[in-house]
Amino acid sequence: MKIQPYLMFNGNCREAFEFYHGVLGGKIEAMMTHRGTPVEEHVPEEWKDKIMHACLVVGDQLLMASDSPPEYQKPSGGFSVSLAIDNPDEAERVFNGLADGGTVTMPLEKTFWADRFGMLIDRFGTPWMINHAGSAQV
Repeated sequence: MKIQPYLMFNGNCREAFEFYHGVLGGKIEAMMTHRGTPVEEHVPEEWKDKIMHACLVVGDQLLMASDSPPEYQKPSGGFSVSLAIDNPDEAERVFNGLADGGTVTMPLEKTFWADRFGMLIDRFGTPWMINHAGSAQV
């Protein structure tokens, strides 16, 4: 079994995934709009070029998402996307990259369980936790 986060955006999924690709690397495997699909007739014209499904592959992990029509969109809450990063410099780079334009809720710092741990909400409203265990216990 794999657990794969699926994020919902309010019309800016393409922008978010291009940002995540720039910070996290990997490869955007899918960026499918409603236009040209069997569901095209069920969405308003202004929504046809919004993302129906996106997939970013980083290593052997998937991050997926879509745009959620405004009437179904709800603020993110009760979760964070957690990244376990082996290299401390990479943890700092990713944390700072995701924090650009967002809000740091806990600075990346040493804790009793990790050499570096921090939390933020990125500019798209997605909450993240960045963890580099290092020599600390997990």
